[in-house]
Amino acid sequence: MSEAVIIDAVRTPYGKRGGALREFRPDALLAHVLRGVVDRAGIDAAKVDDVICGTVTQAGEQATNVARLGVLLADFPVSVPGVTLNRMCGSSQQAVHFAAQAIAAGDARYAIGAGVESMSRVPMFLDLSLGDTDRGFAKLNPQLFEKYELIHQGQSAERVAERWGLTRGDVDEFAKESHRRAAEAMRTAQSRHLLATPGIDDLGNAMVLNHDEGVRKNWDDAKIAALKLAFRAPGKGVVTAANASQISDGAGAVLVADRASALADGLRPKARFCARVVLGDDPTLQLMGVIPATRRALEKSGLRLADIDWIEINEAFACVVLAWARELHADMESVNPWGGAIAHGHPLGASGAGLMAKMLAGLEATGGQFGLQLMCIGHGMATATIIERL
Repeated sequence: MSEAVIIDAVRTPYGKRGGALREFRPDALLAHVLRGVVDRAGIDAAKVDDVICGTVTQAGEQATNVARLGVLLADFPVSVPGVTLNRMCGSSQQAVHFAAQAIAAGDARYAIGAGVESMSRVPMFLDLSLGDTDRGFAKLNPQLFEKYELIHQGQSAERVAERWGLTRGDVDEFAKESHRRAAEAMRTAQSRHLLATPGIDDLGNAMVLNHDEGVRKNWDDAKIAALKLAFRAPGKGVVTAANASQISDGAGAVLVADRASALADGLRPKARFCARVVLGDDPTLQLMGVIPATRRALEKSGLRLADIDWIEINEAFACVVLAWARELHADMESVNPWGGAIAHGHPLGASGAGLMAKMLAGLEATGGQFGLQLMCIGHGMATATIIERL
């Protein structure tokens, strides 16, 4: 069986909703990272056997198979196909898994797992609501609500905080640290994985975005503490806009190859896959599948959590990471060392590929060997990947 390896991975800097990337169509944003990853790797795009793209809201400018549209806009040969998938927040991490599985099965020699989401141009839930934003969630099959207590992810996050005894101070302090780490990474130019991306400033002037727009360099404790709760009445919860992930625009791409083919073509693989996991969990609590996903990934790889040098767990909500860490007794120094989605943003379908690019860059920068990537997913799912730097 062929061995799947990572050749390179890139992501755009993440733009704030209505920010620097607001005029960048998502299909063109995807094309930007597709072209960027093959150019950086130094391979002919004609060698790519498939492009698999994760996108959550497949409506409007992200409809009609944005993967294929991105391939055409990137000036890849028309022989390169593309397919778009939706595993919600884990979409592009799943795209990387599918790319690696195609390689391992011998169906491809080179494949790109990618993701894109322009939350400025294609609002979340547009595919469900069809424009009727007041009734979006209500359009789910009523029989689902008879079987399960389906609630908003924010309400699930509050239940996570209650179950693991997390306070408002706990989650706000975690959010503050996420911004501090992200700002420090920006200050020390830990950005090789970022692909400079054309954008526009607040006045509409052309500029180049080379950093994540959402990172706060200064944190006002009093202002953050005074923010209203997002999903509960005052004093009845912990989740605010400051301790949850930011709505963002962005794209990412991971070039995966058959190891023997890559070496024959003169390429140097950067990492190999030790474990790939996807599983389902409680659809009401819905965010904590990352706990069993971690355990399964470690079991499949034969590693312990203490063996992992770099952990990227998506900061959908601060309470998710904190509850996971309490359950697994994680060393927080290894968790999101360059900050997470609370600071740099979470462009839904793009985040999986983006976190993979960041984790690979972090392992290279620190000389680490093993990396673990985790993402909680709506309706109670989770993805996990363990890679080993080569």
